Amino acid sequence: MINVKDHKQVDMFNPFEYLGPKRLALLESSWAHLFREEILHKLPAEKLFPLYDDLKGRRTKELYTMLGIVLLQQMEDLTDEETVHQFAFSIMWHYALNVTDPSDFSSYVSPRTLWTMRDHVGRLGLEQALFENVTDALTKLFALDPSKQRLDSVHLFSNMAHLGRIRLFVKTIRKFLVNLKRHHAEAYQVLDDVAIRYEEKNDGQFAVKPSESSRTLQQLGNDCFLLVERFKDHEEIASMSSYKLLVRLFGEQCVVEKTDAATQVVIIKPNKDVPSDSLQNPSDPDAGYCGHKGKGFQMQVMETYSPDKSQPNLITHVKVEAAHESDANALLPAIEDARDRELAPTELLADSLYGSDDNVEKAKEQGIEVVAPAMGGREQAVTLADFQFSETDEITACPAGQLPQRTKIGKQGGRIVHFEKTVCDSCPKQSGCPVKREKQRCTISYDAKSLRLARRRKQEKTPEFKERYRYRAGVEATMSDLDRITGIKHLRVRGKLQVRLAAILKATGLNIHRATAFRNRQKQPRSGKESTLNGKVGVPSAQTDHVLTLNEHLKAVIEFLRTFVARFRQGNDLPDKFLGMTV
Repeated sequence: MINVKDHKQVDMFNPFEYLGPKRLALLESSWAHLFREEILHKLPAEKLFPLYDDLKGRRTKELYTMLGIVLLQQMEDLTDEETVHQFAFSIMWHYALNVTDPSDFSSYVSPRTLWTMRDHVGRLGLEQALFENVTDALTKLFALDPSKQRLDSVHLFSNMAHLGRIRLFVKTIRKFLVNLKRHHAEAYQVLDDVAIRYEEKNDGQFAVKPSESSRTLQQLGNDCFLLVERFKDHEEIASMSSYKLLVRLFGEQCVVEKTDAATQVVIIKPNKDVPSDSLQNPSDPDAGYCGHKGKGFQMQVMETYSPDKSQPNLITHVKVEAAHESDANALLPAIEDARDRELAPTELLADSLYGSDDNVEKAKEQGIEVVAPAMGGREQAVTLADFQFSETDEITACPAGQLPQRTKIGKQGGRIVHFEKTVCDSCPKQSGCPVKREKQRCTISYDAKSLRLARRRKQEKTPEFKERYRYRAGVEATMSDLDRITGIKHLRVRGKLQVRLAAILKATGLNIHRATAFRNRQKQPRSGKESTLNGKVGVPSAQTDHVLTLNEHLKAVIEFLRTFVARFRQGNDLPDKFLGMTV
């Protein structure tokens, strides 16, 4: 039976008034108050209703509270046991989740119930709805201006072992044999030697020297091929997920060559021929491989930023994908997702992988300026952008002032410009000029794309571009916060479903932390000036003491001592040994 509470209803008496004014003040300055007042009632609990009956069955745990627990677990980077204890005993959690009933039914959740709720959230894809609802609530709360944003990706390691090729074969074959023995014992008994070879007690035979690794890999490839061929016509075995992983592994790591009509030889592929989306671990078949960062997953993160710090930096878009996915394909979907939620930027900072010419032009069509360095291009003294152009982007003169002889359109639609060879041969800039010298002529070829890239590379050297682009580095602080505060880089789960849930909720949690910190900064007094106390200059007051820096404290103490000594010198109220002191 569905159990929900109206968290927008105001209590007649504060159920937490027993804490006293000081502890209540601490709560109101923490993330718990922001969560209770602005977020809890906007969690998508209604999306869980189809899983339960309105009237029949045992009453569920309060659904808003359960969604809140799932979110807070990832925000605080807690294990299931730690989450159970926090919900049972933490006043801050009770305050955030509006738990006012001290009974076990309302203030306790079992690990099994927590696991079930997290599974429901993952299978229904509610982590995205949680992220969007929380972000939209914070956007309205702070009247967020999304015009300036930046985009980058962070690598995620799921809770899987990083296997070499030998161990990958062994683990995948063993996984299949264990399932085969459990469900089809008769077929397992026929394997004899192969089955015995992959029992766990025989692991030592696969710990080989580097010089023997090729021979061991060949044996593993032969065994894998034998198992694939033997059971490919067995319908029930072929439908097993572990058999499908075996087939996938063999196709990615090996090839079969026929030496004659009756003989087939298994060839192990070289490392460079194995695709980046290949199987990395049978325990996490969704993981990919990135040559720069390694195995696992990655998450695209787009956030707002404010040069004058007048608003919080909030994450507006997240997307979890396998590690082999290219960042170049992430920019346009990020813009589209933000646009659907009315959070599209007008200026987007990104690194060179996102700033391909195609991405920049498509974003420009949507009214968005992508500020990113252009990829490639070697350093030259003279570039295509240094030539003089007409309004139709036709070259009118070279950097040295020479006029072109003629211009023609190439087969691919670009322009080919001819210059007088005798003039080019005597030009002092010829060593660094992009004009090609041939026997009879000097030409330069370009199209609209190469001209745009040349102009971008020239613009990147200007102080104006460097001033705008310097704010992109701030996204690295976001990746650091995600790792340091929420532990996003090393997750306790594996599989894309659970990795996506954990990563997106951790990004949601970071938004909550940042919004809380920003609101607390707004409440602090802006002035850190020294105050007066009983007419004495330089003694900090109790109201501003917490915002003074250490240097300001020292200056205040020194000034007070100077005033103290000067006054007593005038009245000779100090003993002689103090009259000669200096400060």
